[in-house]
Amino acid sequence: MKTLIKNGYIVEDNNELNQVDIWIEDKKVKAKGLFENEIINFDTVIDAKGGLITPGLVDVHVHFREPGFEYKETIETGSHSAAKGGFTTVCAMPNLNPVPDTKEKMAMVNQLIKKDSVVKIKQYAPITKELKSDELVDFKALKKENAFAFTNDGVGVQTASVMYLAMKEAAKLKMAIVAHTEDESLLFGGVMHQGKTAEKLGLPGIMSAAESSQIARDVLLAKETGAHYHVCHVSTKESVEVIRQAKKQGIHVTCEVCPHHLILNDGDITKDHGSFKMNPPLRGTEDQQALINGLLDGTIDCIATDHAPHSHEEKNQSMLHSPFGIIGSETAFQLMYTHFVKTKRFTLKQVVDWMTKAPSEIFSLKTGTLNIGSYADIAIFDIENEITIKDSFASKSSNTPFIGERVIGETLYTFVDGEIVWHKGE
Repeated sequence: MKTLIKNGYIVEDNNELNQVDIWIEDKKVKAKGLFENEIINFDTVIDAKGGLITPGLVDVHVHFREPGFEYKETIETGSHSAAKGGFTTVCAMPNLNPVPDTKEKMAMVNQLIKKDSVVKIKQYAPITKELKSDELVDFKALKKENAFAFTNDGVGVQTASVMYLAMKEAAKLKMAIVAHTEDESLLFGGVMHQGKTAEKLGLPGIMSAAESSQIARDVLLAKETGAHYHVCHVSTKESVEVIRQAKKQGIHVTCEVCPHHLILNDGDITKDHGSFKMNPPLRGTEDQQALINGLLDGTIDCIATDHAPHSHEEKNQSMLHSPFGIIGSETAFQLMYTHFVKTKRFTLKQVVDWMTKAPSEIFSLKTGTLNIGSYADIAIFDIENEITIKDSFASKSSNTPFIGERVIGETLYTFVDGEIVWHKGE
């Protein structure tokens, strides 16, 4: 089966767009150039219509909610949501029911993924049993069941000794500890960033130190153990500085940032509504700028969505009662392109690399490039025409504050192993 993608453009290292055709055969990129169908005799020809061709996007932080919370999202709907956003590889968090904290439970989740997903899903295992306990899981057994890495995302590991022992186990297996950093003793019931907006709305705030203090603890433990320590959804200027200094010391720490923390700050919260409630919360303008600077200077390694679907009933209420989280798979690239590439704050090459090459390299994934011989995980985006983000998602959920925004960067096609898993006509 020979497939040709023609009339598309790729972004080169110098940030120039170069017209190229992609020849796909046997699930892989066979060649790149300019080809004539009459000479090669392709079975399928896809017209990219001047669109941007990129490696399939890679998201190391999503919540697909199955098993246990299928009313919010399923592996099937979550994977279609990822594909609609141009993502071909995603890494799913373990805050499920049951938590995949044994090899049997992990095998069950992997079977569901194999049956229902249209994209490549890597499943995280928890660090501790049931996520909130202090009892470590069997790291070795879970690795054998294809655990991607270990994380208690949704809750921080509260006890230093537990994190230390977990890092030692992960280091032995050359696997990463991926941390949701949050000192629960510093939360004081907060639901949004501690600042003037919280005071204005009469809502309890979350101090920045709840995040940064745990990162400071953990980077020292990573230095002690030699573990690869990856920080989820960095949101504060203090966190960025702790990570920057740790990297300078040679500690193996990497981190991610979410589009919503780059684009919004707590001043953009206009009312007490669950659509603005996320964890970590939207921070101040200085934090927002520190995140942008952190990407530009290499302190922050990649962009991840933290796609966190919830039902309309759960989110359509005060932040006091709404769960944390917003969806992001379908809007991530178009938001980054619109807010940062079109405004010339980031180059197109930078954004593409932060969403493909960088996460792949951090976790040694066999994706994130269009090199000849690589798997044909590919996305094509329209970077000319403006659309409106509508309340009509492939996800089961629509909990995002970006509905109604005008953006550029709609996904035209998504391919996994050379097969179309999403196209605009669907």
